[in-house]
Amino acid sequence: MASRPNFGLNELDFVFFILVVGSILNFLLMYLLAHTAEVGGASSSGRLPSIFAACPPSHMFEPGAYGVFSRMGTFVYKSTLFAAVGFATGLVGTAISNALIKMRKKMDPNFQTPNKPPPTPLNALTWAVHMGVSSNFRYQALNGIEFLLAKGLPSFLFKSSVVVLRCLSNVLGGMSFVVLARLTGSQAAAAAAPPLPPPFSAVAELEQQQQQQLVKEEEEEVVVGVREGGVTAGDALPADKVKWSPILLLSTGNEMSFPVLPLKI
Repeated sequence: MASRPNFGLNELDFVFFILVVGSILNFLLMYLLAHTAEVGGASSSGRLPSIFAACPPSHMFEPGAYGVFSRMGTFVYKSTLFAAVGFATGLVGTAISNALIKMRKKMDPNFQTPNKPPPTPLNALTWAVHMGVSSNFRYQALNGIEFLLAKGLPSFLFKSSVVVLRCLSNVLGGMSFVVLARLTGSQAAAAAAPPLPPPFSAVAELEQQQQQQLVKEEEEEVVVGVREGGVTAGDALPADKVKWSPILLLSTGNEMSFPVLPLKI
């Protein structure tokens, strides 16, 4: 959630998808990687396919007389195994998640998911790539680091460091999956809606302010022009000396008078 916008609150449906798939995935991986004893005392984790028979069965840093190519073979084998489990789990988990979303829509017709549900095949392929690359790399690296820490730390500190390292690995894995899902488009967030225009009242108020500013500027220009022509406040004549001149209005045939203010010469 920390690697998503708004702490994932806008993508809770994607978070739900990951929780469903991840729960199934963790169960399958623990089942496949755990040392389970079979009938006769043999361990299922000690058997690898014939092409990887000479490779370390658990992880590439496992103690033993293994060469570099044998250890790299373990990395390739685990990567293939993780990718296959990720793809299968992605198919099942995404199908379950989509079914739950559809059930919710039937129960509540007004319910709408904030994002488009991820396509099942694409989401499964994304999980396969993530498990085969990121998860396998972190799995191998953790085992190598823990192998070194076990030699130099007391039991309590070693167990505490294992908890811290694996928690940090999970956080890093979650963030890397979000980045990968963005790149593949399996969990593309919905485009942000364009900002709404301001209310009508705000627009009208803005236009009114602009008109008032224009009127004010025109009045200032008139005052400046009159002053440049030579008329000042002291040039005005007294009211009793103002001459009135008749003007004939052609449109009405009536006469009207208006004051004529002579300028000083």
